[in-house]
Amino acid sequence: MDNSCLFLGGTFDPIHYGHLRALEEIREALGLGSALLIPAGHPPHRHSPWAPAEHRLAMTRVAAEQHPAFRVSAFEVERNTPSYTIDTLKHLRISHPGAFLAMVIGMDAFLRFDTWHSWEEILDLTHLVVTGRPGWPMAELPEPLRQALYSRRAASLNDLLFAPAGRIAFHTVTALEISATQIRSLLAARRSARFLLPDAVLDYIDRHGLYRNP
Repeated sequence: MDNSCLFLGGTFDPIHYGHLRALEEIREALGLGSALLIPAGHPPHRHSPWAPAEHRLAMTRVAAEQHPAFRVSAFEVERNTPSYTIDTLKHLRISHPGAFLAMVIGMDAFLRFDTWHSWEEILDLTHLVVTGRPGWPMAELPEPLRQALYSRRAASLNDLLFAPAGRIAFHTVTALEISATQIRSLLAARRSARFLLPDAVLDYIDRHGLYRNP
């Protein structure tokens, strides 16, 4: 699909195979030739990342170099303002006017999606692809998000391709029980984190002495 954009944002502190495999499976399922990784510069919803933004951007670039279909945007890192998704989407829409645009988020993030800044406007600018466990209880959804889901839910991932934005699809990906918190804890304890993230990223962490302090 020409000018389409599938993207995954996050602190990537550090980026790991859980991030990369989920994005790859969704990219392939949608039949897209590329996908975009967007590391957050100053995430407003959580504490400051452990690694400085420039290192998280560099690690994301190192990881993306392992796959010709992956690209990286420095948009959020290069801004001095909080990394609100709505601003990133408006930026993406400048280069992808009227084109297919889809954002990958995890189930835990989706269950809090109605707390995001301008969340309803976000849904007008992009599709959401929610990854996570099958069979989750609808009762966990806040009422505003439940109503949005009723009107926007897509029956399958492929249904998203018929519109540039505005739908919500659920897609089960390979369950890799990997977290950035786990990796940071291992590294702080001087234990091995190999095979949880790309070797090139781990080598970058070692060279720059990241995550050595608990």
